[in-house]
Amino acid sequence: MKAILLAAGYATRLYPLTFHTPKPLIKIAGKPLLEYLLESLQDKKIIDKIYLVTNDKFYSHFKNWHKHFKKKALNFPIKILSDGSLGENNKLGAIGDISFVIDKEKIEDDLVVIAGDNLFSAGFGDFLKFTKNKNTPIVGVFDVECLEIVKEMSVLETDKDGRIISFEEKPVAPKTTLVGVALYYCPKKFVPMFKEYLREGNSTDQPGRFIEWLYKRIPIYTWQVPGTWFDVGSHESLKLAEAFLKFGSKIT
Repeated sequence: MKAILLAAGYATRLYPLTFHTPKPLIKIAGKPLLEYLLESLQDKKIIDKIYLVTNDKFYSHFKNWHKHFKKKALNFPIKILSDGSLGENNKLGAIGDISFVIDKEKIEDDLVVIAGDNLFSAGFGDFLKFTKNKNTPIVGVFDVECLEIVKEMSVLETDKDGRIISFEEKPVAPKTTLVGVALYYCPKKFVPMFKEYLREGNSTDQPGRFIEWLYKRIPIYTWQVPGTWFDVGSHESLKLAEAFLKFGSKIT
């Protein structure tokens, strides 16, 4: 199984903090956000290679970080790729970056995709175990328990078996508080559908748009994220994540 870590965004909502530092390398409780994700990927020894895709502006930052991090005992190699973009005006977008890596590295394997700004209090090693031998895509989900918050997120409904029966990106009137997390599993046979999605002229950004398109075509199931999940996209969420890791605080 291969993994793609999405780290090519410019995190403008976190300026000035992220003007010279990529968001996944921001330290939270003394450690770069990215390293929490990598530790979870190492958990079950299922991933055999990770592709970290970033932009040209921050490519050297990740290469420098990797020189030191690769000295740690890992169960997999990490390859860092630049998508060639230099700013918001020419970025490829999340789906564009996934397709870029698949094409460049000729990936023909089961695939896990994770956004580099996710933070999971309980890790997600069990997600990897859950996906083993599954023949349908799987999406990580989390109940944020607030209808107002989910208006800026991917909202979904499932049947009793956990299959997605509705999915909407940034709904005006959300029906549930269950949201899709940027944590995806795609079996080998469905990997070409990223290319099909883009060929149809769909949005290259917001990975939830791909799931919104895909669930109408094939069955997609869900995995409930345990513990607490943070989408570190703002100064407020960054402070909450820092407090949680330092003091075990709960989101209020």
